[in-house]
Amino acid sequence: MFFHKQELQFTSTPDKPDALFARRLQEVLGGQYGEITVAMQYGFQAWNAHIPGKYRDLLYGIGSEEFGHVEMLAIMIAQLLEKAPVEQSEAAAASDPVLGAVMGGMDVQSAIVAGAGARPVDSNGNPWQGSYITASGNLLADFTANANAEMQGRVQVARLYHMTDDKGVRDMLSFLLARDTMHQNQWIRAAQELREEGVEDIPVPMNFPLSNEAREHSYKYINFSDGQTAAEGSWASGPTPDGKGEFTYQDGPDTSVPMPPPTQPDPRFFGTDAKPNIIDKAEGVIKDKLS
Repeated sequence: MFFHKQELQFTSTPDKPDALFARRLQEVLGGQYGEITVAMQYGFQAWNAHIPGKYRDLLYGIGSEEFGHVEMLAIMIAQLLEKAPVEQSEAAAASDPVLGAVMGGMDVQSAIVAGAGARPVDSNGNPWQGSYITASGNLLADFTANANAEMQGRVQVARLYHMTDDKGVRDMLSFLLARDTMHQNQWIRAAQELREEGVEDIPVPMNFPLSNEAREHSYKYINFSDGQTAAEGSWASGPTPDGKGEFTYQDGPDTSVPMPPPTQPDPRFFGTDAKPNIIDKAEGVIKDKLS
């Protein structure tokens, strides 16, 4: 169950209103790598976990913290909008033609729809989507995705930090940066521990029989670019991270097969094909009568 305590994990109070920065903050709230995404991602991974114990508890613990970060950002955004005069945006646009051009398509629903409040959208007003979530049921795949989510989120928060001089906002962002640092380290370490304990391993999924894989292609780096320096990387020669092979390098593909002929779907899909239209129409009528 969830129980809400009307306190914040960290202070979330700006020094002054700033409607434009409120919109920018929406990215780390409702964007692809925002706090809504990671909160829901860790939650669904926990609910879909197939084993009890420390790994599921980790998901529950960090996921619950991320819901608190959603709240911190939403409250910060609302405060940034709270006393921002309606004229602020117009004045900023008038003083800067480039900004004015950008604001020509500005999402104003924070005012019209939310009454000067936060919304579950990104910085362009695009609604948050459940498709942002990764929850496969494979813990190694999911923990690796979680590390990526924390890295992408921290990159965005770091960029936002340099887009404001508001001390109150920076204090909150500094805290979020620190928590992202912790969570990156936790997910990377958890993925390592899964492998060390033999719970999961690479290649993911570890239970799929390698005998069903075309193993002659498993560790061959096939360079499909005219750049040559990628061959110098450790991913092109030497032992593979899974410990099951050796990398080899090949400059370009060594296999090809003829392209299959164009498909010929049911004429009632009304696609353009090589047959005269009258034949397609007749075939469609016949199929309708026979179906």
